[in-house]
Amino acid sequence: MRVVFAGTPEFAAAALKSLIAAGHDILLVLTQPDRPAGRGLKPTPSPVKVLAENMGLAVAQPATLRDPELIAALRHLAPEVMVVAAYGLLLPREVLSLPRWGCLNIHASLLPRWRGAAPIQRAILAGDTVTGITIMQMDEGLDTGPMLLRKPCPIAPDDTAHTLHDRLAQLGAAAIVEALAQLPTLTPEPQDEAQATYAPKITKEEARIDWTQPAVSLARAVRAFNPAPVAYTWLGPQRLRLWFAVSEPGGAGAPGEILSVDRQGLRVATGEGVLRITELQREGGRRLTAEAFAAADWLRPGIRLGAAPH
Repeated sequence: MRVVFAGTPEFAAAALKSLIAAGHDILLVLTQPDRPAGRGLKPTPSPVKVLAENMGLAVAQPATLRDPELIAALRHLAPEVMVVAAYGLLLPREVLSLPRWGCLNIHASLLPRWRGAAPIQRAILAGDTVTGITIMQMDEGLDTGPMLLRKPCPIAPDDTAHTLHDRLAQLGAAAIVEALAQLPTLTPEPQDEAQATYAPKITKEEARIDWTQPAVSLARAVRAFNPAPVAYTWLGPQRLRLWFAVSEPGGAGAPGEILSVDRQGLRVATGEGVLRITELQREGGRRLTAEAFAAADWLRPGIRLGAAPH
């Protein structure tokens, strides 16, 4: 099938790789402009751009899809379908209606739950036990179009946003190939608006641990914000990044108070229950396992975490 592909991060690169392997004719790859990254803030190509150029595919990086010249170029290519995965730009009506089979989006949730920018993190934060991939026919709304294919994926109790992302990327890559193979026979299913929930973009402010919250909620937050923006708290003037933690019952202490430190982790009192931190990182330091920080003299029972520095 003649395909125009639009995507930017690793999630999208997995889908592009799968479409190439399936033998589809990738006419053009659209991806975000290179962004500054790393300590030197050097302009860095997206994972999709790197893959496309390595495969010898034509690449375009427009700042907008409303450019009449770009729309004319897309029309000249005459794609049968446009596949979109975590692209990052809105598709205007002229582009949505251009391919014969329309524009298909690979969305990392079971729509209509978790429409929006951060479905993986929001699913973990909410304590969902299952999520998945939806292949949907795009319209002008935010993930509101009719669904063509849905593939469930369980969320394990120890899943982070990183581990769940990687499984969903592979599931999405397989699902879009399946959807294109069955496209003429698939029946679009409207979404139930009454069941819709939204997944707004994660902010750095959300990643700050509020020790008055229940330990169960805080453990989900630590997993949801791994690998970015990473949950954090304060130890005096020093920021501590929390990479992994689990909740436990019991615990008598003020919220944020360190109750014990041993090889099983750093146990901290919360608004309800105990958060046992098993991997953390001091500002400017390396990630430490529970065994490594068990002997640290800067972590002792009675110390209170969470007070913002003055």
